[in-house]
Amino acid sequence: MSVQERKARERADRERLIVATARELAEQQGWDAVTTRRLAERIEYSQPVLYSHFRGKREIIGAVALEGATELAAAMRAASSAAHGTRGRVTALACAYLDFAARNPALYDAVFHLDGGLAFAREDTPEPLKDAFAALLETLGEVAGDRVHPGLFTEVFWASLHGLATLARAGRLPPEGGGQRVELLVERLAGL
Repeated sequence: MSVQERKARERADRERLIVATARELAEQQGWDAVTTRRLAERIEYSQPVLYSHFRGKREIIGAVALEGATELAAAMRAASSAAHGTRGRVTALACAYLDFAARNPALYDAVFHLDGGLAFAREDTPEPLKDAFAALLETLGEVAGDRVHPGLFTEVFWASLHGLATLARAGRLPPEGGGQRVELLVERLAGL
């Protein structure tokens, strides 16, 4: 292995450590606790080393968001592919989305609530974000209906899931109605 290859590997390892540590700190104490100073202390590198990887917290949030989008897409695909029938796939997808948001609040915030400097719904949208939408579209596109564009239907269904996730987490919805909300969404919006 050449010196350049070793340095590149070490740099990639350090970057993964920074992102993992930011994620861990955010899940434990919230995103306000994630500062470059605290990250530098936790990973035992100086702040200039951290800045050699990321220009600041915004870029770190963006890196965490890309990981989150990848994990969300995988969770939705796994859930929908394990279910039987169209209704089962849509219900499993919705439950996987809501479960992901509830189990990973800081990660969900990085993807959907915080400014990570990432473009959404544009040509320059990063692939992990496009793939997370594609994971929704793969299942929801088949239930959009004859006169509804599958992408538009997926956006509306996704917005409903996001609203449920956000309101539930904020304590604005009673916790005992979660399953009924999903059933209503699948029945009324998806027509299943």
